[in-house]
Amino acid sequence: MSTAALAPDAVAGRLAPEVAPAPQGAPRRRRIPGATTEPLPIRGCAGEVLGRHVAEPAALRQVARREELRRPHELEAPALRLTRRGRMLVSFVSVLVFGSAIAVLGLRIAGVLDSGPDFSSTVPVQVTPGQSLWSIAQETNPGQDPAVVIEKIAELNKLTGPADLMPGQTLQIPIAR
Repeated sequence: MSTAALAPDAVAGRLAPEVAPAPQGAPRRRRIPGATTEPLPIRGCAGEVLGRHVAEPAALRQVARREELRRPHELEAPALRLTRRGRMLVSFVSVLVFGSAIAVLGLRIAGVLDSGPDFSSTVPVQVTPGQSLWSIAQETNPGQDPAVVIEKIAELNKLTGPADLMPGQTLQIPIAR
């Protein structure tokens, strides 16, 4: 403590406080000989790392130019680098596309997505009393869905409803392969 700091204490009739010794539990740091508190020098690095162009001697520039002319494919832009999230997205989309393609092909092979029967020819049938389009469809195309056959019969004969069917009428009935 300075004497100027002690003077007010002496004037007031008080004693100056004693400086407390350092606690014994905490070790004191030793001073290393030759050490300074000045900051360490900054390590030098290439200018390209910092984004600055480093001037090259003319001879090195000429050699580099000759190398560029020999290998023009190396002058192309670097390949696209994806982050982990981007790679996951690309993987998910490709699995989705290939999975849906496999599902469509599988359903197509199984016949679920089949476009229906292929009606290759027609036969004339005369309607008898008590016959319906359903019974005619079942008799002429036993292995096919009658609803699909009825739609095709109505389309070929320009029938709009069940009232258009009359006994004695001749209908063109499609026959599936």
